[in-house]
Amino acid sequence: MKKLTRWLSKNLIKVYAFLGFTYLFIPVFYTFAFSFNDSGRSNLVWKGFTLKNWKNPCGAPDICMALGNSLKIGLISTILATILGTLIAFALGRYKFAGRSTTNLLIFLPMATPEIVLGASLLTMFLNLGITPGLVPTIIAHVMFCISFVVVTVKARIASLDPRLEQAAMDLYANEWQTFRRVTLPLVAPGIAAAALLSFSLSFDDFIITNFNSGTVTTFPKFVYTAAARGIPAQANVIGSSMFFIALIVVIAGQILSNKRKAKI
Repeated sequence: MKKLTRWLSKNLIKVYAFLGFTYLFIPVFYTFAFSFNDSGRSNLVWKGFTLKNWKNPCGAPDICMALGNSLKIGLISTILATILGTLIAFALGRYKFAGRSTTNLLIFLPMATPEIVLGASLLTMFLNLGITPGLVPTIIAHVMFCISFVVVTVKARIASLDPRLEQAAMDLYANEWQTFRRVTLPLVAPGIAAAALLSFSLSFDDFIITNFNSGTVTTFPKFVYTAAARGIPAQANVIGSSMFFIALIVVIAGQILSNKRKAKI
């Protein structure tokens, strides 16, 4: 008993971490496993192993069209939200102006507001303006809630910068643009990249706000929600697993590049 108590006292955090990660990744493992299910029309019960789902991920009707819409909305929203959010982050992180504290507060409101409230409010606004729900209103809605996450992420990176590096560049006769391009931007770039990845993930994954404002446009989350009543097709598991592994590869690649840069320094 004493040995067990001593072992737990030394390894309790590891046990908690193992249990926590197991809990988080069980749905991922389930999704990946059922992407190989020879399911036919329904993918609720395991019927046998097959590779045909991976060979033909567009086998389910309209699934690739929905994926294409999600990728289009996600990419456009990410680009716009990253540009606007980065500019706002620099303004809030570097300059003092009237209303700065209020702006900081307002940035957090979309993050704190329930999505169903945002979705319904945006739909009401679009209808009052005579805008029909569809692709463009969905992109506008996604940009709106993604900007907050971009601002918070990039602003945190800006706050961690050492101002002496920029001062040193200007002491060496670099003008403001050269200092920004050669010193500030490379240092902030990891934060901007992280914000862009987070923004794309939030946009691609969103269902509630999209469901209110997309009209007849079907995105991948809407497709999965509609298909859930009859059993999500295995091709959806294939696409979900692929997105997970792509994100994992991007994160690992970014970590490797970061470690190489630190090693050079």
